[in-house]
Parts: sequence; C-alpha cells; structure tokens
Amino acid sequence: MELEVGQMAPDFEAKIESGETIKLSDYRGKKVVLYFYPKDNTPGCTAQACNLRDNYEALQKAGYVVLGISSDAEKSHQKFIEKQSLPFSLIADPEKKVHELYGTWVEKSMYGRKYMGTARTTFVIDEEGKIAEIISKVKTKEHTAQILK
Repeated sequence: MELEVGQMAPDFEAKIESGETIKLSDYRGKKVVLYFYPKDNTPGCTAQACNLRDNYEALQKAGYVVLGISSDAEKSHQKFIEKQSLPFSLIADPEKKVHELYGTWVEKSMYGRKYMGTARTTFVIDEEGKIAEIISKVKTKEHTAQILK
C-alpha cells in the first residue's frame, strides 16, 4: 500500500543514535520532516544531511523537527552525527520495519544488477500526524528549499 498526502503517517517505535526509543506520536503538535536515506557517510547522504544541518535554524523557525532514518545501526549514526556535526537525531532501522511501513524499502537497479535498498524519500508530517507532503525526487544539495518552499 502506497502512502498518500492527507493520510495519517504510520506511527512507529524505533531507536535513535543514543539508544533511546522514540515514537512518531511523541511529536504530535509539531511538524516533522522524516527523511529516509540510504547510508551514513556516503556522498549523496552526506550532502543531504549537511544541507539540512546548514539550514536547521530556518527549519526550526518554521516549526519543524528533523528526523533522519536509514537501515544503519545506532553506532554508525553516532559517528555520522559526530563527523558532520548534525543537530538532529537519526533513527536506526536495521530490521527495516519503519522502511516497510513507509514503502521505502524497494527494489533498485544499478548497472543492470537488481538489489533491495532505501528509496530516498522525505515525508513532511503535520501537527496532527498527517502526511502533508511526500518528496520522492530529493535534491540532496537543495533539500531544505524543497521542504520550505
């Protein structure tokens, strides 16, 4: 089932880089940028995270909480946050449970080889927990502009 704008965002419980468990529903009353990305410390993912970092103040002023999510483990997220000075949390989803809920664990293809991986997708969730926007054509170096337009 594909998620659509206007639907309730699927609630989930998962661990962030610190090992603390969070729930999406903990953020009711706030706007959430939930961005799915393939892998810590890769060029595109680093560009995307740094664009959000560099514009974090503007996102906060607009009322957004930013949460990144990949299938990397907490330890990998800790290193990525430290290395890039990221001011937001990253959710560890090694079992891909949240990816499955959001339909972001998909078959991909590179050089004719098929494999499973993360579809780089951002879900903008409103204060009531509904999906306000789905950004599937993410521009990693201009991602904040796509969110704040």
